Amino acid sequence: MIDNFLLTLAGATVILLAALLAAALVAARALRQRDRQAAEARMAELARLQAETAVRIEDMRDMLAGRQAELHRAVNERLDSVTHHLNLSMTTTRQHTVESLQKLNERLAVIDSAQRNITDLASQVTSLQGVLANKQSRGAFGQGRMELIIQDGLPKDCYQFQFTLSNRSRPDCAVFLPDGRPLTVDAKFPLEAVTALREAKGEDDRKQAATRVRQDVSRHIGDIAEKYLIPGETQDLALMFVPSESIYAELHDGFDDVLQKAFRAKVVIVSPSLLMLAIHVIQQIQRDARMREAADKIHAEVGHLADDIERLHERVMNLQRHFGQANEDVRQILVSAEKVEKRAARIRDVEFGGEERGDAVVIPAPIPRRLQAGE
Repeated sequence: MIDNFLLTLAGATVILLAALLAAALVAARALRQRDRQAAEARMAELARLQAETAVRIEDMRDMLAGRQAELHRAVNERLDSVTHHLNLSMTTTRQHTVESLQKLNERLAVIDSAQRNITDLASQVTSLQGVLANKQSRGAFGQGRMELIIQDGLPKDCYQFQFTLSNRSRPDCAVFLPDGRPLTVDAKFPLEAVTALREAKGEDDRKQAATRVRQDVSRHIGDIAEKYLIPGETQDLALMFVPSESIYAELHDGFDDVLQKAFRAKVVIVSPSLLMLAIHVIQQIQRDARMREAADKIHAEVGHLADDIERLHERVMNLQRHFGQANEDVRQILVSAEKVEKRAARIRDVEFGGEERGDAVVIPAPIPRRLQAGE
């Protein structure tokens, strides 16, 4: 019985296991079916998403292609613009470079010319030093500068070089002023002492050179005052020409006593610029003198013109009197004519014997006849 029970239990267990197996198979099949449907749905969804993605990718590709074309066009335009501006800039830069090189060449040519001029000037300065080393040549140099200044500023009839005074002295130049007395100018300045002063090394040498400058310049001032200042013949002042502005400034800076002595001796020390100023002042003085002479002539002519106007006024008054007399005569003639017209009117209105004027005897006019021969 137990065996039967065990057999029955084993059979039931087998059946149960078979049923569970069948149920498992059915469930597996259903699950597989559901999974397949879900997979198919997912595959459909994936296909749909893939189609949409393909469309979007196509749109994005078209958009990217358009953007790429637009970007390519913009880049080309920008490159063309940059190339154009770069060409213009390079052309302008090339032109500026060419102009700068031309100007540089011109300036180099000017510099070469200036260098040649400096070289020539250096040689001229060397020769000028040789000229100034000689006293006679230095005097000729100062004389030449003074003559150029005076010739440029005054007419030829207003000055004379190497003019001879009554005491047989001959100043370098005599400038004639309106009062007839000449202004004498001396151009022989003692330059040796000034040169020694400039070349002095020590303090003792400078003192000795300064003493020599005072002595030489004072002696020259005395010579000018003695020779070229003649009372009543020349002007009260004489000019001592210094042919260098630096020497003139050096005299004013360190030799005030010499300038005071020159002032007391009525000798005026002038540099080239001061001589130009003095010549300009003399030119103005001469111009004023000519204007005064012209004013005197104009005054005389105005007097003659006033006399002519007075005579013209008298003649106009006489003519006015004649016109007045003629007007009076014409008036009297008109009065006489009016009287004659009135008398003629009265004669025409006279009546003879009470007869009508229409019956008045008409006196026939005489019949003209021809003259015979011999009448």
